Amino acid sequence: METMESRTSWTFVTHHARILAMLLRDPEVRMRDMAEACRITERAVRAVITDLESAGYLTRARHGRRNHYEVTDGTLFRHPAEGPHEIAHLIRLLADLEPSRPPAAQPSTGTSGP
Repeated sequence: METMESRTSWTFVTHHARILAMLLRDPEVRMRDMAEACRITERAVRAVITDLESAGYLTRARHGRRNHYEVTDGTLFRHPAEGPHEIAHLIRLLADLEPSRPPAAQPSTGTSGP
């Protein structure tokens, strides 16, 4: 059987979903940190935040020198394929994941030896 190489580099989770999950996890996370975690530029993060804010998925308020973001409850998926479902379940699932968690070591299950 031949191994097929991927034609493109893609992921299941978009930058919009990742950033929304990061903001749910830490409402005062810096754009620099979001950019580093998503492996995109700060300018791209700013564009995503503008998209999310314009679409009503989050609000932004200034707290001193930092932005404070609040994810809006009750917002729905944008694509008709997901129907009228709230995004909260997906975003909370992503927010609960540990960022950059290394793979867990596999425990030894061998029964040989004393």
